[in-house]
Amino acid sequence: MRKGVLRKGVALLAALGILGCATGAASARPLEEGTPVEIASPSAMLLEADTGTVIFEKDADSKRQVASLTKLMTLLIVLEELQEGSIRLEDEVTVSKAAAAQVGSQALLDAGAVYPLGDLLRATIIASGNDSACALAEHIAGTEEAFVEMMNARAAQLGLRDTVYRNCTGLPADGSHTTARDVARLSCEVIKFPVYFDYAAIWTDTLKHPSGRTTDLTNTNRLVRFYPGCDGLKTGSADAARYCLSATAQKNGLRLVAVVLGSSASQKRFDEARAMMDYGFATYRRVQILRTGELLGRQVPVKLGGVDQVEAAVGTGLTMLMKAGQEKQLTLEVELPQEVQAPVAAGDTLGMVRVLLSGRIIAKLPAVAATDVPMPGLIEGFLRLLTNWR
Repeated sequence: MRKGVLRKGVALLAALGILGCATGAASARPLEEGTPVEIASPSAMLLEADTGTVIFEKDADSKRQVASLTKLMTLLIVLEELQEGSIRLEDEVTVSKAAAAQVGSQALLDAGAVYPLGDLLRATIIASGNDSACALAEHIAGTEEAFVEMMNARAAQLGLRDTVYRNCTGLPADGSHTTARDVARLSCEVIKFPVYFDYAAIWTDTLKHPSGRTTDLTNTNRLVRFYPGCDGLKTGSADAARYCLSATAQKNGLRLVAVVLGSSASQKRFDEARAMMDYGFATYRRVQILRTGELLGRQVPVKLGGVDQVEAAVGTGLTMLMKAGQEKQLTLEVELPQEVQAPVAAGDTLGMVRVLLSGRIIAKLPAVAATDVPMPGLIEGFLRLLTNWR
């Protein structure tokens, strides 16, 4: 197959929405209209973390202040810097007077004292310490202001279009806002890091200060203790934000994220997140519909090739969130050309696979060549020409 033809074919498939349907692609619309459980809080969203599929939402794009849920972006940047090796858990961090003077939730850090970076990360994740978050920000960027620039730049990279940060802690600040949708997407990024869960599922812990005194750390996310399978994310509360929560839990191979913003009472956010996740785990499961490279049982004739035909395979795997038993309503349609011209490389796009649920197209995937088909050798090609000529 000529490269120019292949590039045009790939471009066409992309235009049709066939490419980009791999595992991990987020659904554009929620699976359910409205909220199947009662949600009194003004904004909420339930989604499956691995694919980003939204199960249901309520006013998910209204801009709101979220208090300490802001620290999810602070944590994401710290986790990414750790992964890149620019910082280490063993690094020594000197706490500035500005960091130690942070109000609100604190780890009660000593100004001028030196702490291991891992201890500050632990205090931020478990106890939502504003002082520890600020110390981490200053260590990475030099100043909190410079770190906030990093936060906003990372938000833009992630497509969090309705998010603006003014500080690294979530303390009240004019102009700061985000949405339930953006919080959910950010949460899905944070939980990609295994080191996060080393701290996030801890209910109570103790921080030992260089001076020898200790501070008790208690997880602000009550679901970590009281909801089976819950192992992370954040709470937030302030006058403008009211009571907010992003929680994640995993059961039977399914990980959900529940976001509740603006609740009228602290316990209300936990009750609603619990109800949301109960519904999700009881109703949905992940279904592997197709795997990358899976043969489709169809062949395409190859003109002037070393062999006469090439097997068609699935070019991009597809995993979807579905209600129990819904997979029985799935069917496939395969569209392939009458023939292709050699040479053909494994992975070259041949056509498309349509995935239908109850007769409605829910995904389009590329059908590709399963193997290489080279041009025939000189002698073989000459004999083929003679055969065709006769």
